[in-house]
Amino acid sequence: MSSAILNIDKSLMLSRWVFPDVNDDHIARMVSAHGVPEIVARLLSSRKVTPDQVEVFLSPKIARDFPDPFKLKGMDEASTELADAVLAGRKMALFADFDVDGATSTAILVRFFRHCGIEMPFYIPDRLTEGYGPNINALSKLKADGAEIVLMADCGTTAFDVVAQGREIGLDIIILDHHEAEDKLPAANHLINPKRKDDDSGYTMLAACGVSFMLCVAVNAKLREKGFFKDRPEAPLKNLLDLLALGTVCDMVPLLGPNRLFVKFGFDLMNRGQNTGIKALCEVAGVKTALSTYHAGFVLGPRINAGSRVHRADIGARLLSTDDAEEAKNLAWTLNDCNDKRKDIQSEMMAQALARVEDQGLDQHPVILVGDEGWHPGLNGLVAGRLVEKYKKPAAVIAYAPGHDNALEGRGSGRSVPGINIAAAFIDARNAGLIVKGGGHAMAAGFTILPEQIPAFRAFLYDHVARQSAGHEAVFETQIDGVISVRGARVELVKMLADQVGPFGMDNPEPLFVLPNVKLDMVGVVGDGHIRMMISDSDGGGTRMKAMAFRAGDTPMGQAILKSGQQRFHLAGRLKLDTWNGAEKVEFHVEDAAPALSGTRAEAAE
Repeated sequence: MSSAILNIDKSLMLSRWVFPDVNDDHIARMVSAHGVPEIVARLLSSRKVTPDQVEVFLSPKIARDFPDPFKLKGMDEASTELADAVLAGRKMALFADFDVDGATSTAILVRFFRHCGIEMPFYIPDRLTEGYGPNINALSKLKADGAEIVLMADCGTTAFDVVAQGREIGLDIIILDHHEAEDKLPAANHLINPKRKDDDSGYTMLAACGVSFMLCVAVNAKLREKGFFKDRPEAPLKNLLDLLALGTVCDMVPLLGPNRLFVKFGFDLMNRGQNTGIKALCEVAGVKTALSTYHAGFVLGPRINAGSRVHRADIGARLLSTDDAEEAKNLAWTLNDCNDKRKDIQSEMMAQALARVEDQGLDQHPVILVGDEGWHPGLNGLVAGRLVEKYKKPAAVIAYAPGHDNALEGRGSGRSVPGINIAAAFIDARNAGLIVKGGGHAMAAGFTILPEQIPAFRAFLYDHVARQSAGHEAVFETQIDGVISVRGARVELVKMLADQVGPFGMDNPEPLFVLPNVKLDMVGVVGDGHIRMMISDSDGGGTRMKAMAFRAGDTPMGQAILKSGQQRFHLAGRLKLDTWNGAEKVEFHVEDAAPALSGTRAEAAE
């Protein structure tokens, strides 16, 4: 085991600080052959970029690096069938998930097929009353409204019974998904999912919006071959990259490979304000600077998601699909109101969940499982994520809603930690007959459960997670990208890292730095438990920088900082560019801290 940075084996947030594994030979070759600064080369190496991949990573090009959609298993057959359907004028409809990935998938498909002369009505299930995934009532409605073909976006891979029922009522079903797949697949006409066991495309990083976009590219190619565009322009596929970038970032899939290309070009397009819905949402949210992955994940995404959390599931998809500026403005304001309502409900639900965990000692088990009949099913995932942040172990949260025949059923969401596949636990529980439905991703998954199933499911889940953890010591490590001084945290450094290593997201996070042995001044609480302070180097160099620790007021780290007195700290966090009032400054967003012991010395790179 490598030595801990500054000897921090257990920080205030209970983590060990270490440098990531890097290849020193690769770093030297990147510097000499590509002329990148050493800090950039080190970041690339820690992200497993090799010297021959540097150009594609730093400067991806659509003409050179765009992925081949026909590498996806089943794409050739599905795109051929859909191209023929367009030529024949067959009626299509779409069933999509209620999150941002589902909304952007919907908008991409609706806009593409609209250009091809096919209006595609869509159905977004109510998160609270219908839950995740397709249901036969929805498919029956689409069939009754005239649909012959139903596309399922961001769902369907494990919907065996519903897909079979849909086929029985005469629907052709094409699934576009990216969730974990089993050996068995549902009886759809076509299922395109890079995570199906027989897919060797290597595109497992794609979100459903990525799969949907690739389908549009493939259908466009088939239509071109068939002469469809002889007397009409081809679909402007590049104009859909902003939607693709938004869904990719918000679904927290790895920003590597094709996704890096999509996001890099998609945000360039997004900043031109071409999509009417995105433009309206930015205006409502008060975004005045250039859009970044931060805005997608923390400003736009939560608002698009908010509708589904308060019985308005289709608003996000409608917003992103419309070209009517007035309609977009009204939908954007509605989503903003939904988001305000969501915040209030979530705050109360989180407080109750924390109290229950502490009172019942639920954090003493391998996984936290907590639920309540009065909780909001649309907020389970957010609360589960906060529990994972606090307790550093997987968590699942259950709320209840009327299900089949209005009988009460639990809607659960789980979030996990690296090394524990929460979706596998839910899938195995479903196969064992312990829950009604279950599936998702390794780090985020959902399930449906009957109240009487909970005791057996709880025991099964504890055992499953414990077995996954067997032989693995629960050591939480924070990988630090570098040690710098307050004086060294300059605007030029932040811009260079953003330009060369960004866009940042999953598997390519913003660099995490340690500022060693800093002095804290003007420490205080602002807003909803945020801590603000001014920090400076221990040698009294004169440079001071604003620092923020968000939602830290009631954490061990926050309490230690608030009571710091003359105590100096090592701070771990990320450098941010503050452009308030047009002046560019650097501030530091603190994520962890450790007291600097007397006599501690550390080398800080300028």
